[in-house]
Amino acid sequence: MIVRRLARPMLAAMFIYGGIGALRNPEALTKTAQPVLDQTVGRVEDTLPEQVPTDAVTLVKLDGAVKVGAGVLLALGKAPRLSALLLAGTLVPTTLAGHRFWELDDPQERAGQQIHFFKNLGLLGGLLITAVDTEGKPSVAYRAKHGASRVAEQTQLNVKQAKKAARKARRR
Repeated sequence: MIVRRLARPMLAAMFIYGGIGALRNPEALTKTAQPVLDQTVGRVEDTLPEQVPTDAVTLVKLDGAVKVGAGVLLALGKAPRLSALLLAGTLVPTTLAGHRFWELDDPQERAGQQIHFFKNLGLLGGLLITAVDTEGKPSVAYRAKHGASRVAEQTQLNVKQAKKAARKARRR
């Protein structure tokens, strides 16, 4: 459908742009990300395997790479449901780290961060809609439910036929 072909790249553009920015200059975002990382990753850092990155620069770069990769996939319509879920997963910590309006005292700065926070909530809503969009095809859950119903109906029919055949066999 033409709406999907237009809407997906429009939705993905912000993530691709932001991801490229994070990859080019991760240090600019680490200051913002550090307090959230301290509260989350910092608490479990000792229990994580060595291979899991915990430094802010690497995590910001990783976040940027996911945004670029999933954004490009979404824009191209390749694995749109999965890419929308990945982008939603990156949007939550980005929003919580970057737009903490509740911590600001300056009314003008607070209002600006509130706008960005709620803009991101709107993007999250769009991503969630995209993640569940089956493009008019029945979902896996629908197909499973109706497939099970068809199997049950066919089984009942087979049982009736078997009973009928058994009655005929007894009469002979």
